Amino acid sequence: MASNMRGLTQFIADIRGARVRELEEKRINKEMANIRKKFKDGNLDGYQKKKYVAKIIFTYILGYKVDVGHMEAVNLISSPKYSEKQILLMHENSDFLRLVVNSIRKDLDGNNEVDNCLALHAIANVGGSEMAEALVEDVHRLLISPTSQSFVKKKAALTLLRLYRKHPDVFPAAEWALRIVSIMDDTDLGVVICVTSLVMALAQDHLAPYAVCYNKAVDRLHRLVIEHEYLATYAYYKVPSPWLQVKLLRLLQYYPPSDDPNIRTVLHEVLQTIMNNSAEPSRNVQHNNAQHAVLFEAIGLAIHLDSSSPLVGTAAILLARFISSKETNVRYLGLDTMAHLAARADSLEPIKKQQNIIILSLRDKDISVRRRALDLLYSMCDVDNSELIVGELLRYLRVADYALREEMVLKIAILTEKYANSYKWYVDTILQLISAAGDHVGDEVWYRVVQIVTNTEDLQEYAAKVVFQHLKAPSTHESLVKVAGYILGEYGHLIANEPGYSPIEQFRVLHGKSQFCVASTRSLLLSTYIKWVNVFPEIKPQLLNIFERYRHVLDSELQQRACEFYALASRPEEDELLQNVCEEMPPFPPRVSALLGRLNQKHGDTGDKRTWVHGGKEANLDREVTKKKTVLVETNGGSAPAASDGGDILGSLAGLDLSGSIQSPTAKAGGGLFTENGAPPVAVGPNVDRWFDKLTWNAEGILYEDVQIQIGVKSRYQGHIGQLAIYLGNKVPSPLTSFTTSLHISDPEALSVTFAKIPPSTIAPRTQTQQLLHVECKKMFTTPPVLSISFLAGSHQTLSIRLPIVITKFFEHVKLGSTDFFERWKLIGGPPREAQLVFPVELTSAGQLDLVKHRQVVGGHRLNILEDIDPNPSNIVAAAVLHTSAEGKVGCLLRLEPNREAKLCRITVRSTSEDVAAEVLKLLQKPLKD
Repeated sequence: MASNMRGLTQFIADIRGARVRELEEKRINKEMANIRKKFKDGNLDGYQKKKYVAKIIFTYILGYKVDVGHMEAVNLISSPKYSEKQILLMHENSDFLRLVVNSIRKDLDGNNEVDNCLALHAIANVGGSEMAEALVEDVHRLLISPTSQSFVKKKAALTLLRLYRKHPDVFPAAEWALRIVSIMDDTDLGVVICVTSLVMALAQDHLAPYAVCYNKAVDRLHRLVIEHEYLATYAYYKVPSPWLQVKLLRLLQYYPPSDDPNIRTVLHEVLQTIMNNSAEPSRNVQHNNAQHAVLFEAIGLAIHLDSSSPLVGTAAILLARFISSKETNVRYLGLDTMAHLAARADSLEPIKKQQNIIILSLRDKDISVRRRALDLLYSMCDVDNSELIVGELLRYLRVADYALREEMVLKIAILTEKYANSYKWYVDTILQLISAAGDHVGDEVWYRVVQIVTNTEDLQEYAAKVVFQHLKAPSTHESLVKVAGYILGEYGHLIANEPGYSPIEQFRVLHGKSQFCVASTRSLLLSTYIKWVNVFPEIKPQLLNIFERYRHVLDSELQQRACEFYALASRPEEDELLQNVCEEMPPFPPRVSALLGRLNQKHGDTGDKRTWVHGGKEANLDREVTKKKTVLVETNGGSAPAASDGGDILGSLAGLDLSGSIQSPTAKAGGGLFTENGAPPVAVGPNVDRWFDKLTWNAEGILYEDVQIQIGVKSRYQGHIGQLAIYLGNKVPSPLTSFTTSLHISDPEALSVTFAKIPPSTIAPRTQTQQLLHVECKKMFTTPPVLSISFLAGSHQTLSIRLPIVITKFFEHVKLGSTDFFERWKLIGGPPREAQLVFPVELTSAGQLDLVKHRQVVGGHRLNILEDIDPNPSNIVAAAVLHTSAEGKVGCLLRLEPNREAKLCRITVRSTSEDVAAEVLKLLQKPLKD
């Protein structure tokens, strides 16, 4: 910019040439006066405005206040020239920002891609909450527009990401979920990378609405890693788009492992291929870096999916090699990923084999590697190796970096308490920790020591002896004095009769440390002394002397305590008030350790939330339970409490019945996109219902059709297993892109429906594609599964339809004679295992019963029509057996008795399961009525 403007170049040169600040200010004031005069006179062309505004911007960058040029900058934004439009002199809180919203919106809506990008840059960099609220929909429209160029889509996606991070409240994340996720199928991998970054941020806070991204991520990984479907420009040192692979692998870790066997198979193949590609290192450093970035994220996903799988076993071998690497980055990532494995694995044996190498990493030259080694040792600690690891950490604590010490103290204290094989070892270790760590010991550590000693009677005498010995050291940290003051005050009398622990010796040692302590610690010691007045009358004169001296100090807290204690100690010996006041402290109520809460505060939140925490499998299981409870609280309309208090997150809700008003998390998160039971709202209409009802008693036919798409079904069933072929036809002369299919099953424990393979993402013009579904009936169900389809055809289309999978599809014929039928009919008996209904029926044009249709409906529902059972030829008698994998077989008998004169029909169903009888009656009556 400066090379094209001589005046600006000269102004910058003058400023840089100023030898003192006074000369610089003089030159700037002169220039600002000239600019004010020029703006006041007017008649400036675009070039002159741009030059003067550029000088103002340079002045603002130097740190000087600017009170001129804002309106000229606003006018420049409306200029048709790129060189003038690109100058924007504003910040997020500027009042002038409101004036440019319409100009920016005009540039967003225009057909000039350069103007679009300039507007997006302005929104991302200076857009405050008002601008975000006004323009977020325009940015979203630019992202999803089929006419937008790829580089505009990339900038729009990143602008939305910036807006969401700065102002999440103005972003309707759930409402836009399907449309944003559909762009993950874009042919341009650059667009896919940017949109995946946006989806990662949104999915962390809105898991349910963005769940459809799971299949898209798996499909894209399969196409990149297995099918090598990418342009050469996106291969970085022969690694296909490593940035996209890393993002997709991380995105999959936000969701629980899929139950779909096809998805699991594809993911296993992708992860196996990634690990095989990284088995042997290359001589090219850049290739290794890209390969390792993908590999470590792939290992993280493998651990997330199944920590006991063979893939994780292979990963453990690779990690053992990486933590011994000469490269710092590889060691860092190896230790971090191994900590993930330790946090999830059922067995720590593969990690324990590398224990010596991990301990040596504590002395690595790089502090980030040392921090990861500390995290790994913390996660891999258990009952067997706790003494060794805690001992090593204590030894390293004395020479550790100051940046690590506070975190180390917390972790040593947690491990010591969690894996203590004896209380004596716990006390010895914690007191060593307090002595060694000094100022880095937080109050939570010594509070916890006091709590445990108070609650453990067998430990009190030993704790008093050990803390007294530590107190004799020449230099003692104040935290240790606090612990000693409390323990000796409560339990010093237990050791007073032993040599070297007499009351006067305890008093001299403890009081000798008080002169180096702050007022709060001295207050605690005064409480210790009043307790000694009660149990050690032989040193009462010395203690009264202390109280007398502290009655005249300036600190109000110390003075008040000393006065009160002096008055209490001066009462007659027969007075019981002192004994009552100085009674031994009762045990503390059971409570959660505050150390974990403090450690979580230390870690804090990051932009990309971890899918696991340090601390072994138990800590991660507790975290999953907490997350589920938090989701329940949020869906009930409240905000979840912070997890950093260290207490029970839902403790304040104990005893409340939350079941009555809690909605499904999916329904809540969907923002109106889901019904109350969590299923998407299904398509309705006379034809849709008619097609569905017909397919409940036919094996094939049309399920849905409109001007764009036709969906047909062909099915076959045997026992409790079935196959459903869905034919998807594109009726328009343009392709259906970003084609996504998903299934919603209201009761997965009763019915299993899975895709045989990952569906294609594009359907060519006027062609048909087939998707095969595997169906299994586990037990009785009443709600058919819902198939959701979304695709791009000019605009984004979404469709949800019921699949004709009903309980009668799993019936098999039974042959019964007349005697057997009526015996079983009577054996089953009447209600509740009988369902009966009388309903009107339509006669044919000839005034006769449509007996052919009746037989077709009953037979279509896979009931075997038994001949020669009922003497009335118009009546139908049928029998079948329902097959389920979990509950076995269920018998079902039916009698259909139409009456031509009354134009009525009675249907009676009896079954060994009352639910089956009611459901079969409901399925049969509708087609028989029509």
